[in-house]
Amino acid sequence: MSRLAIFAAALLPLAAFAAADSLPVPQKSFTGGSPAALEQVMLAARRYAAFWNSGDPALARAALAPEFTDRTLPPGRAQGLPGPLQASQTFRGAVPDLKVEITDLVAADDRVTLRLHFTGHFTGQFGKVQGKGQAIDFQAFDLYRVQDGRITDNWHLEDNLTLLQQMGVIQQ
Repeated sequence: MSRLAIFAAALLPLAAFAAADSLPVPQKSFTGGSPAALEQVMLAARRYAAFWNSGDPALARAALAPEFTDRTLPPGRAQGLPGPLQASQTFRGAVPDLKVEITDLVAADDRVTLRLHFTGHFTGQFGKVQGKGQAIDFQAFDLYRVQDGRITDNWHLEDNLTLLQQMGVIQQ
């Protein structure tokens, strides 16, 4: 068998693997938008990140629509604006020097995705656990739907395992 035939035979499984009909098809795909619309989508996302960075409720009110819905609502958290306000207050009680940076931002049409980096020191109280100054450093991912310059829907995922380990709430 020639080298070319051996090479071609080795590539056949790869060709089948890369066939377009075997690739996952997204339920929704976002690939662009007008610059003015994207500016509004990104502004809403940046305002909401600024709320998490500062704890300022005025920023949450500016970022979130009156009909805001948390699509991945944690147990015990209120729906709508009261949910993030309470979560921020509780988290800032545990980590008063909390800082949030936007590491990545991707926007298309009425959606924006962020990778957020949270840092600070656990010096306050979290449940029954008192902080001892432990460093806090974890990430979160958010997907927002934005209408009329305000976030109407949020799907989010935080690295809570890392956070709770850093706080000493659960063992590593």
